[in-house]
Amino acid sequence: MPIPAERILKMDSVVNFGHIQGQFDLSDLTQIQTDSYDRFLQLDKRPSQRRNQGLEEILREVFPVESYDGQHRLEYVRYELGKPRYTPTECRQLRLTYGRPFRIWLKLMKEQPIEEEVYLGDIPIMLGGGEFIINGAERVVVSQLHRSPGVDFVIASEPGEKKAYSCRVIPERGSWIELVVSKKETLGVRIDQSGRFSAMTLLRAMDANYSSTTALLKLFYDVQSVKVSKGPEAFIGHYAAEDIIYPAGTPRCGEIMCEVSHRITKTVAQEILESGVKTIQTIETAPDQLILNSTLEDTCASHEEALLKIYQRLRPGNPPQLEKAMDLFKEKFFDLNRYRLGRVGRFRINRKFNQDIPDDEMTLRAEDFVNAIRYLVKLRIGDQSAQVDDIDNLGNRRLRTIDELATEEIRKGFLKLRRTVQERMSLKEMENVTPRTLVNPKSVSAAIEFFFGRSELSQVVDQTNPLSMLTHERRLSALGPGGLNRKRAGFEVRDVHISHYGRICPIETPEGTNIGLISSLSIFAKVDDYGFLITPYRKVQNGKITEEIEWLRADEESNVYVSPADTPVQNGKISEDRVLARYRNDVHWVEAKQVQYIDVAPSQMVGISAGLIPFLEHDDANRALMGSNMQRQAVPLLITEPPIVGTGLEDEIPKYSGMVLRADRAGKVTYVDADMVQVEEKKYPLRKFTGLNERTCLNQKPIVKLGQRVKKGDILADSAATRSGVLALGRNVTVAFMSWEGFNFEDAIILSERLVKEDVYTSIHIDEFDVEIRETKLGREEFTREIPNVSEKALRNLDEGGIVQIGTRVVSGDILVGKVTPKAKAELTPEEKLLHAIFGKAGEDVKNESLEVPSGIEGIVIHTERFSRRLSLSDAERRKFDSDVKRVEQEGQAKVDEAFKSFLKEFEATLGKHLVDDDGRELRTIDDHKFITEYARDFERHFEKLDIRSPQKLADARKLLKENWSIVEDVIDDADLKVNSMKRGDELPNGVLQMVKVYVASRRQISVGDKMAGRHGNKGVISKVLPIEDMPYLEDGTPVDIVLNPLGVPSRMNVGQILETHLGWAASKLGYRCVCPVFDGATKEKLEETLTEAGIDTDAKVRLYDGRTGEQFEQKSTVGIIYMLKLHHLVDDKVHARATGPYSLITQQPLGGKARFGGQRFGEMEVWALEAYGAAYILQELLTVKSDDVEGRTKIYESMVKGENTLEAGTPASFDVLNNEIRGLCLNMQLEKLKA
Repeated sequence: MPIPAERILKMDSVVNFGHIQGQFDLSDLTQIQTDSYDRFLQLDKRPSQRRNQGLEEILREVFPVESYDGQHRLEYVRYELGKPRYTPTECRQLRLTYGRPFRIWLKLMKEQPIEEEVYLGDIPIMLGGGEFIINGAERVVVSQLHRSPGVDFVIASEPGEKKAYSCRVIPERGSWIELVVSKKETLGVRIDQSGRFSAMTLLRAMDANYSSTTALLKLFYDVQSVKVSKGPEAFIGHYAAEDIIYPAGTPRCGEIMCEVSHRITKTVAQEILESGVKTIQTIETAPDQLILNSTLEDTCASHEEALLKIYQRLRPGNPPQLEKAMDLFKEKFFDLNRYRLGRVGRFRINRKFNQDIPDDEMTLRAEDFVNAIRYLVKLRIGDQSAQVDDIDNLGNRRLRTIDELATEEIRKGFLKLRRTVQERMSLKEMENVTPRTLVNPKSVSAAIEFFFGRSELSQVVDQTNPLSMLTHERRLSALGPGGLNRKRAGFEVRDVHISHYGRICPIETPEGTNIGLISSLSIFAKVDDYGFLITPYRKVQNGKITEEIEWLRADEESNVYVSPADTPVQNGKISEDRVLARYRNDVHWVEAKQVQYIDVAPSQMVGISAGLIPFLEHDDANRALMGSNMQRQAVPLLITEPPIVGTGLEDEIPKYSGMVLRADRAGKVTYVDADMVQVEEKKYPLRKFTGLNERTCLNQKPIVKLGQRVKKGDILADSAATRSGVLALGRNVTVAFMSWEGFNFEDAIILSERLVKEDVYTSIHIDEFDVEIRETKLGREEFTREIPNVSEKALRNLDEGGIVQIGTRVVSGDILVGKVTPKAKAELTPEEKLLHAIFGKAGEDVKNESLEVPSGIEGIVIHTERFSRRLSLSDAERRKFDSDVKRVEQEGQAKVDEAFKSFLKEFEATLGKHLVDDDGRELRTIDDHKFITEYARDFERHFEKLDIRSPQKLADARKLLKENWSIVEDVIDDADLKVNSMKRGDELPNGVLQMVKVYVASRRQISVGDKMAGRHGNKGVISKVLPIEDMPYLEDGTPVDIVLNPLGVPSRMNVGQILETHLGWAASKLGYRCVCPVFDGATKEKLEETLTEAGIDTDAKVRLYDGRTGEQFEQKSTVGIIYMLKLHHLVDDKVHARATGPYSLITQQPLGGKARFGGQRFGEMEVWALEAYGAAYILQELLTVKSDDVEGRTKIYESMVKGENTLEAGTPASFDVLNNEIRGLCLNMQLEKLKA
């Protein structure tokens, strides 16, 4: 019989209130993680087919490594990732990393080349979504938003001053170059915050062709040749484009009449006319004299001088030498290991300046620099084609996904490895050296371990519920290495930008210091090849909406007209003449013909958390932010129920969460029970009552039936907080908005006792405890029931091995695992150790170190696990162990035989002939499991040798092999894993001989002090649980479940909760679930129509009756059904009390906080309150003996023991601390005590 809380509505009847047709299908929501990691590993590609990215790119960059003398070379051949050695479950239990062994093949070139494989550690691999198991904990690597490499132009001046533009060239790695205009109107350059010098110096140094000033001026101005014979009017007022000098044969031969870049005045013109010069190079007009001024400022006259000047700037103090200067400049800007624009940097520079330099040109070229200066000049003269860059625009910010982050970190490890290889090449005798002796794998494995285990962007997955897990995998962070700093990040970076539309959710971000720095991906957003966020739009032609979908970057979108999804459309055409459209960071009314794109869905701009809030369009953004954040804190309940009013995303989200179980391939369900689902040959074990990162409980329950056909990706089993594959974070409860005796003051919530009795909001939480045994200097620790000085009552629940029995109810202080540790006055001699080993330890030789339940935890032991190393076994044990291994081996071979022959049946049917072994026996008739297993292991090689003449049959056979061979492969891997795991024993940390884990489940009913919330940011704490008979009730006698304060609505402006309440009530009476997509929900008219259909007044207000007196309340109240969540801020985790406990070393005051078993702070303002009442003795007690008066503490304890109630307060320790600080300032302050 179902328990009363199972009042679940029919799942199959769903009514959609959305009115925009042609919704866009969601793609895989974890794609941002899985796709980028696939690119990094390239697991499914053969070594010869791998592209130059991820691991392959690092290895090609680092190798070959040459010795310093150039005699020997270590070359890279290929890499391989082996099969995982442990299952994910074993990794969670033993705190291991779930990964694949990473091996590379290296070739040492000498007289006799040697090729050898080298093991470099394990590379973690992803589970279903984007999470890894690192040291037993599930972690995720968050993607990082950062400023894209490339070139940016900004206004560098303060408001009110003359506009000063600057330009930054930011590479992927290497020195930043900044172009700045000085107050003297010259163009300077800074390299990496160094001192400013002339930009012309850098240009001369970059290219020898730009050595002369004339060559520089020709780049930026129209230089013309003027005949002097035309008269001075032809060149007065022009600028000299070269030094004008007296010609040969004249008395002043070689003297300069007018220096380059100077203006030709009347006097100079006359001089030129008389000098006999035939032609001169001049610049007629200079709209901007910036370059002329800059060439005047530049003191260098040649390429070589410029190099030396830059060398002096970058290496001040070193004597300038041309060769060194050339090497430094080359290294700084043209060495790919030191300076690299990256694909993105090159792409953005090309796009900015309309260049077509190849994408693989990764260094800065002189023409890039010339174009940057030209662009800066265009900005200065107000050319419309030049625009200042907005650094917060998503066209200039890009996403570094896990492949890029991992590449950068692991590259550091490989560079260290390269240095050690070169050092070893020069130190070792090369005759006997092999690649393995040269390579130290530690540097690479340490880099992998650091990145996945300790880097700032690798975080423990928030596993409170499926939604929190999925949003964590889709999170974007602007923090982390190479990112922003939360202390220095300004308002602009954090603010919502128009380019976020459809790419980053404008609502979901934390409150507090990280606001705007941590954000979430929008529902449909993806990442393109360059790391920019893209979003889909439908193409519109002449007002007609096509089926063509285009994905646009933020910069592509700014120059087109994009209309929202709710634009009126009839028969595929925009039905109104003028419609709203976004264009260039603003919204305009435009003609329908001008519209080029239309949004694919109304929910396009929000993320998945905000997309779960029905009537989001009626909520204030601040409350929607709280609502989307609080859904991630909802605790999975014992009995789940999907919302009556949803948005349609509830059906989609669980599919992509790592918590539910999905089918890897299509097929028919051949077996189902509570612990396992089998589809065809593939078995799916279910995770039962597993504790997750946030102590919540995951219990997978099958939702498929025997014989049911499933498609690839279908949900086979429900997880925490889902029901029949639909997200179910809370419960639908009857709500009344009214005040009740002041108990719902300040957002407090009143609950009905029914919700407690019927376990409506009951959740299960699982705590994991472990204890280890080590070999100490005094002997071995051991697990035992024989514990000294412990009563028999305390041991009643332990088995013979000293481990608590499953099903035991335990409270704080109870023993979970009995453990004793040897204690001895001195170390034992070998003889004593032997006697101890034979006769056992006497009671007084050991001390009790048992694992006890910590304070504040009680529950039922649901599971215990014991792990031990493979130790030296006795002969009898060895024989038993060998027979066990053999048995498991044979069972595995039988399974492989069955799977292989099942595959063979289909394979032979495709080929139309029977397969035989080398002796001509038909494979399907051979009854030797071991032989068939060995043949199956090598089947792909046998397949290549088969003589198949028909190209069609060969193609069919290859297709079948590709689709179905993985089933046989899984069975082979499974068999190998079991045997290897038995032979190897449990892999425990160094020094640990045995480990026991105990899992305790506690059942938390909802109680006063727990925090609850709706989906609209309407949060509150439970202040009172009323008996059912005291709750306000409706006319038909139905008591409400929850009473909320009506004052929580108007000032908060989250009216969505009221609309949800109305629609929920109507839908529950009509017996269906309703879908109200975000920005496309039920209209006012539709809502009134539904209420009328359900027989409810259109204002949905009713007269309630007081449960205590039976009288009607004076006013009508809004009543309905609302979806409320229980959040993980539970009162049981927060209640805390202290009598005595730890004290701070310096001040001697009690510590603070529950985790440190601290006291309650009696602060400055509390002291004022007591002073106001003149409560001197209470104050004295609080500030001395209850805090940091060390002597007084012991005295008051003694007086209590003696039964005297006297208070002798001394000097607080913090007074001495203050005194010592003052003495540190050389002021000797002494306390004079007056005798009473």
